[in-house]
Amino acid sequence: MTIFPSTLIRAAACITCMLPLAACSPKLDWRETRGSNAPFVVLLPAKPASYTRPVNLDGLQVSMTMTAAEVDKVMYAVGSAELPDESQAPKALAAMKTALVHNISGTVRQEKVSPAGSVPMTVDVEATGTESRILIARFLAKDKRIYQVVMLGKEGKVSREAADTFFNSFKLN
Repeated sequence: MTIFPSTLIRAAACITCMLPLAACSPKLDWRETRGSNAPFVVLLPAKPASYTRPVNLDGLQVSMTMTAAEVDKVMYAVGSAELPDESQAPKALAAMKTALVHNISGTVRQEKVSPAGSVPMTVDVEATGTESRILIARFLAKDKRIYQVVMLGKEGKVSREAADTFFNSFKLN
């Protein structure tokens, strides 16, 4: 079998054209995910895993379900729990925020709290911690349900564009 130079040139041209396409394959494969135990929808950048475990939120014992995905060592997660009484929400949100910031040995860089009486009640936090980790989180309460929407990773790995996509996609049903 003889291979003609024109065949080699065509093959090389095809491979050359395909290389940029392979390089452009997105790391973040955004997919709509719904809460299994809570009424929310969010875009996650990879196939998520979910688990439920008991947590202590400053004396409040609740079962929290976490739905999370990790891409390029950046974690995207939504946690939710139901409180016995909706009046406990401010205490629970403060405990969640404190625990997450403490877990990264961090300090709060920025915090924004929704006006009193807002539904859902919302606290947005950005914190930096050891090993140049950054935590971007939103804590919400609506009725008896509380949520934490979290993005955590190394400072250089956390993309503002990905954060915007993730946080803007979170909706309560």
